[in-house]
Amino acid sequence: MTVAEFARTLPTLPLVLGVTDGMLNALTLAGGALLRDGAGSLTLMLALRVGIAALVTAAFTVFVADYAERRSALVRAAKQLNMTEPGRLAATNLGRKALRESFVAMIVAAGASLVGAGAPLAVGAILPGPAWIVVALTIALLGGFGWLLGGLLAGRRGFWAASMTVGGVAVTAIGVWLNIA
Repeated sequence: MTVAEFARTLPTLPLVLGVTDGMLNALTLAGGALLRDGAGSLTLMLALRVGIAALVTAAFTVFVADYAERRSALVRAAKQLNMTEPGRLAATNLGRKALRESFVAMIVAAGASLVGAGAPLAVGAILPGPAWIVVALTIALLGGFGWLLGGLLAGRRGFWAASMTVGGVAVTAIGVWLNIA
């Protein structure tokens, strides 16, 4: 199985949400420190800490949202089938399947978020040069990810790339303003 074939088997929403959320977390949490303090503030430990923060928030958020959506679909289906107990379908194998699928979505989103947040920062910590390059690299990666999404979703690649790039710049500006790390 190739990487492209494997990627097609992953749930799209958690994958896209994880990568995007991870990169935006990196820009929000570390952008101010990188642009303010320079290369001295960027370490592999900071990359790991931001990556873990992104992983934890993505895992929790995606699991809760995905499971709530799946369970509400089962409750609606029970209502449409005129079942007397609204949670009846959720207590069956369908409910357990929903729980398993939400768990898979959580794992995908968490891993993608860790990579999305940690990888650009780790590259910046390893490579010599000014720290602002990490911010530019992360924003460029967001734009490239938008370009890929535009192609995968049969959309306008340029629009997707530009939207993701503008979003990255805006989030960086907010991160600088918040001055978190």
